[in-house]
Amino acid sequence: MHPRPPDPVAEPDAADRLILDHARELLGSVGSVAVIGDPVTDLVLGLDGQREVRVHQDLLRDERDLAVRCEHLGIDGVTAHPLGPTLVDGVELVLLRLPKSLDRLRDVAGLIAAHAAPGVVVVAGGRIKHMTTAMNDVLREFFGRVDVTHARQKSRALIATGPHDGADPLPRSRIHPLPGIGDVTVCAMGGVFAGTGIDIGTRFLLENLPERIEGDGMVDLGCGSGVVAAVLALQHPDRTVIACDQSAAATRSTLATAAANDVLDRMDVRRDDALSLLADDSVSFVALNPPFHEGSSVDEQIAPRLFADAARALRPGGELWTVWNSHLDNRAQLDRLVGSTRQVARNAKFTITSSRARPGK
Repeated sequence: MHPRPPDPVAEPDAADRLILDHARELLGSVGSVAVIGDPVTDLVLGLDGQREVRVHQDLLRDERDLAVRCEHLGIDGVTAHPLGPTLVDGVELVLLRLPKSLDRLRDVAGLIAAHAAPGVVVVAGGRIKHMTTAMNDVLREFFGRVDVTHARQKSRALIATGPHDGADPLPRSRIHPLPGIGDVTVCAMGGVFAGTGIDIGTRFLLENLPERIEGDGMVDLGCGSGVVAAVLALQHPDRTVIACDQSAAATRSTLATAAANDVLDRMDVRRDDALSLLADDSVSFVALNPPFHEGSSVDEQIAPRLFADAARALRPGGELWTVWNSHLDNRAQLDRLVGSTRQVARNAKFTITSSRARPGK
């Protein structure tokens, strides 16, 4: 899949402007800055560009977009980091766009408290409609003081200081008994879709996967916690399964799920934009539960992009198995983008289809 060009740089939204206004009051007295959860790069680009800025963006495409924009604008000193100690080690100011997931916020807050400077100030903001008082409580688990700013343009910021009891983020886990498969452990970092659970669409797909898949190359596209990839590896002990997701939290979760189910040696986990690291006509089977969102935005083009890239990577005659909400018109798109599509199973909410890749697709 070819990288998309970054969206045009727009004015920061009200929440980002509020975060930046509070940050600018502190920038004269701090050195390094970390920016976390800034998918449209407004926070990074809103800084003055004259200091070290460490950035973590969960999605690979956001990370690449920021690199392109910084190069285009001549901004130096911005470096990408995983959600780990190097991101916040010794930093004195952290700008954070509040995540929807409290577990994700807990992962981030614990990391900052463990590794940032003792005098670190965290400016965390968001739209009021997406904020809850539970976010204040999570920050108070790791910071001695959490101040709440006045609302402005339907946005608010939380200012956290006095870090304590920090901890590096670790995946959570839960065991699920699956009929015909046995106990499967699902591990997840904060913010991964369905967490340590198995969403009903994925569960329906697992119940209907073929018992034996022939041909070389099995892929779990958009692997999330990695439960589908782990089950494929358990069912095919003589095979390696490729698991791809552009989310850093998802790929870390998948590695943990693979280890917990003793299939790590037969899983190839990749942070990738769709299947860009796979050659054309290189695999025989792709499993996909396509997402509706990219970050916090609904994007109706995600599923067609994934269908098309799966078709490119599949050998002629290879199969894309997809689970989707039955009210969507995915059947027509799958026929057009991949090849002849048949219904495998259907219940009150979901449809599972198998699309056979046509020659010369």
